[in-house]
Amino acid sequence: MVKKLFTLLLISNLILFAQEKIEFEEYDLENGLHVILHEDDSTPIIAISVLYHVGSKNEEPERTGFAHFFEHLMFEGSEYIPTGEFHKIVSSNGGTNNATTDFDRTYYYEILPSNQIELGLWLESERMLHLKIDSTGVETQRKVVKEERKMRLDNQPYGSLLEETFKRAYTKHPYHWTPIGSTQYIDLATIDEFMEFYKHYYVPNNAVLTIAGDIDVENTKELIEKYFAGIPKGTTEITYPNIIEPKKEKEVRDIVYDNVQLPMVLMAYPIPQKTNKDAYAIDMLTTLLSGGQSARIPKQLVDKEQKAVFAGSVPLTLEDSGQFIVYSIANMGVSAEDLEKSLQAEIDKVKSKIISEHEFKKLQNQMESRIVGGFSTVAGIAGSLSDYYVFYGNTNQINEELENYNRVTREDIKRVANKYLDSNARVVLYYLPKAQKK
Repeated sequence: MVKKLFTLLLISNLILFAQEKIEFEEYDLENGLHVILHEDDSTPIIAISVLYHVGSKNEEPERTGFAHFFEHLMFEGSEYIPTGEFHKIVSSNGGTNNATTDFDRTYYYEILPSNQIELGLWLESERMLHLKIDSTGVETQRKVVKEERKMRLDNQPYGSLLEETFKRAYTKHPYHWTPIGSTQYIDLATIDEFMEFYKHYYVPNNAVLTIAGDIDVENTKELIEKYFAGIPKGTTEITYPNIIEPKKEKEVRDIVYDNVQLPMVLMAYPIPQKTNKDAYAIDMLTTLLSGGQSARIPKQLVDKEQKAVFAGSVPLTLEDSGQFIVYSIANMGVSAEDLEKSLQAEIDKVKSKIISEHEFKKLQNQMESRIVGGFSTVAGIAGSLSDYYVFYGNTNQINEELENYNRVTREDIKRVANKYLDSNARVVLYYLPKAQKK
């Protein structure tokens, strides 16, 4: 009874939260820096983030890994921050910080007590204006990045999955390489090349500063003016790839022999850019197929057939185009061919039959819970506000997302499955133990 009451209260709170509009204010500084402010005094915490519209797709084919390299280098120090002290300064003042890099953007953030807002703004302004790029820092981060690649890709079972998939899925577009980059090119790059990349992309007119949490808006504006208004605008025009990846007319099929014990099967289907109206139905499709242990693919392959130890799908929606990836790791004694048949059967089902009302209602509830959960922290709100501004050109989409998902129909899910899960346009990879290589 107590558990049931708690569940009802939780659902009630989620519904109330979903109905609340997320208020924000946005404006531009004269140097082009876009600023987004969201005030929430429910807890004495703030999230300060800077999104730079630069990712691995902005790199040269023979200098891949630059955006990811800068994710690390930006913590190295500045003219006024001693080398290696960035993390220490944040943690000693009660905060945490991190950064992420993907194909389209690099994102830095600090979570701090609200009385440390000036510290956070100073730190971010320092690395936008005075980042230290010298031989000591560059050589230190070269080693860090190469070690990260070894740990995450080279020495990790199935670690090269994304790299092997994308280099076959894209032949023209710079999504051909992944953000981790090439060790070879990082070694070859000079300090002058890193400096040029920094001066070109890490400038206020290519960035969004978002602050969410317990702030006084007018005071925050004054601090932003103090620390960011004097940073010069970039002097070169920032351009982005306009390459359209041609659609494959024939399936690409290959085998990767790796240090694995169990076979894995992966299918990657091209999907449109994240701003395409079908992105919502595609997202719901992947939740239908693999959103939890009771979803279709894990329930069928793992629980019922017991052919797999893991099975799932993920839509990698990107700024220009993306990949809908379905994958599964075989159980002991199950062949890759047999596993593929079962995966294909689940794909065929969703393409041939409209899902039931009951399953659709469950799917809608899952999407609402995920959206509301993502907006339940100041960090989640800050990240979402930044993304909606940069990639959708509509910051207020944060208040429209739930309705966008609610517009998706059962028929839409079947339609996008048939439209985008095209066997002729896909990449199929088998990951097999090296011992099986002839």
